[in-house]
Amino acid sequence: MPQKYNLHIIIAEDDMDDADVITETFTNNPNFSKVSLVANGEELLTYLKNPSNENPDVILTDINMPIIDGIEALQEILNTNELKNIPCFVYSTSINPSYKEKCDDLGVKAYLIKPYSFEAFAEIPKTILSIIEA
Repeated sequence: MPQKYNLHIIIAEDDMDDADVITETFTNNPNFSKVSLVANGEELLTYLKNPSNENPDVILTDINMPIIDGIEALQEILNTNELKNIPCFVYSTSINPSYKEKCDDLGVKAYLIKPYSFEAFAEIPKTILSIIEA
């Protein structure tokens, strides 16, 4: 029987439809007990820097978002001592090689492609868990 985790994930996603699906996907996965949603990189950083919020166990961010995009937010997160050990994941509709390279350089755990089907979305929590466990 695989271990059941009790993880808190924060997801940065500006597209409301995608946000609904990805939130539901993680909510339905028994290993994730808390799912927080923010709309862009600025909100993500604000949440993480607020001392009244506990740090999440996992960060998942879209790249193309208004105000502060995913890469800019990750640059700040992964250069902050209190935050840099949180596993960070990126998901995007496109594999842009320069984005992927930046993510690799920053130490992002994985660059996931945003799927088109609900079933494929359900694989994202599993993929993240398998990488965290590795």
